[in-house]
Amino acid sequence: MDSERKRITIAILALGGQGGGVLADWIVELAGHNAYLGQATSIAGVAQRTGATVYYLELFPDTDTQPVLALMPVPGDVDVVIASELVEAGRAILRGLVTANTTLIASTHRVYSIAEKSAMGDGIQKDERIVAAALKHAGRFIAFNMDAECERTKSMISAVMFGALAGSGVLPFPRAAFEETIRATGMAVKANLSGFEAGYAATERPKAQTERDKRERPQPTTSAGRALAARIAAELPRPAYDLATEGVRRLMDYQDDRYAHLYLDRLKTIRDVDSGYGDHALTSEAARYLALWMSYEDAIRVADLKTRTSRFARVRDEVQLSSSQLLGVTEYMHPRIEEICDTLPRALGAAVSSSKATRRLLGGFFSRGRYVKTTSIGWFLVLHALASLRRWRRGTLRYHKEQARIEKWIELVVRTASIDPPAALEIVECQRLIKGYGATFEHGLRNYEAVIGLAQKFRARPDCAAIIRTAREAALDDENGEALSAMTAGIAGAM
Repeated sequence: MDSERKRITIAILALGGQGGGVLADWIVELAGHNAYLGQATSIAGVAQRTGATVYYLELFPDTDTQPVLALMPVPGDVDVVIASELVEAGRAILRGLVTANTTLIASTHRVYSIAEKSAMGDGIQKDERIVAAALKHAGRFIAFNMDAECERTKSMISAVMFGALAGSGVLPFPRAAFEETIRATGMAVKANLSGFEAGYAATERPKAQTERDKRERPQPTTSAGRALAARIAAELPRPAYDLATEGVRRLMDYQDDRYAHLYLDRLKTIRDVDSGYGDHALTSEAARYLALWMSYEDAIRVADLKTRTSRFARVRDEVQLSSSQLLGVTEYMHPRIEEICDTLPRALGAAVSSSKATRRLLGGFFSRGRYVKTTSIGWFLVLHALASLRRWRRGTLRYHKEQARIEKWIELVVRTASIDPPAALEIVECQRLIKGYGATFEHGLRNYEAVIGLAQKFRARPDCAAIIRTAREAALDDENGEALSAMTAGIAGAM
């Protein structure tokens, strides 16, 4: 800050439930006990994650001068910006709140927005771009994973941010004054002081890094796993190793090692026609998308994931459950008659699905969603029984439908790879259109079939790869399908 400047301006961007208001109150209280006037205002966002609350504070030395303090931050006139999550730091930069005179303190972890989570494709904001912008625009950038420190110290993120603010040295108050402010509240003092200490210490080793951890390749621990790892090393090009290893791990968890061997058999078919284009991108991307498709989400999978011990442990950690508290988890579930048919044996499921009378009779039972308390004995046993059908999954209607679709996809990739490798790669990536279950799955499948139809129709054209890519991106960008329909109509009109 300018040494002649008396006023100190601070903007805090925090999500609902993260204690941004507590942090603002602490700062005002800190100022008041250290011969400063303090004022805080807030502008609430929309819901917890579609918009953050912006808290704005101005501090001024308590002298005979009566200052006029502003009610909201002005671009180019903010000394300190504190962001509880990385994209919130990016939003502060876009608003012009971060300049060469600003100290930016941000957490590098992510809490994905509604738009990111609901995007048909990969809607996740690129962490690296935000970090690069912060390093470019901020006079000083302090960044670390505050969420991890909260987990470690069992504190709220507001305490970690308060510690980082103290450690930055921007405010003219000693560390002891910050700590005394926390003690004076009398609330969760021990945990908050622990979080404060973590935030303070982190400022001494600031690293502007994202939290996309570079994890080591998992090592097999069973004879079945070692046999699969040996196949990966012997049969696949090196660029595909990591993705294939993750694919095998995922499919063993999803079904069994025999299913994982089927995955490698299919990958080998694609490897045999891989010309090496793009450093064996065809095999590598097939390893990614084939694993995703083969681990499609059916009712058995959903029930399995919702009743796992690890899931309840994660929920307990997230809510910081104490030993004297009981945990209750309520899920909203809406299985349709289609999902029930898909879980039945192939012949029976097909018969029920094709019978209008039977569908009409059973449809009423599945016409609305239900709130299911998975921590109750009754509902847990129901879901656990459904998850146990995994051993019979190969006999279900859904299994046969998905395997047929996968085989057609691989056949098209293999046929296209010999004449147009770039187009074959684009066909592989079309699997991105298929995700989720229920209505979401059906919508994605319709888009997939429309794009694949274009791929087959224009396979002789030299710009086939570009057509597939453009159509796929149109389908991913517009969940209503209007962009894809317009693009398809445009191609037809140009012919």
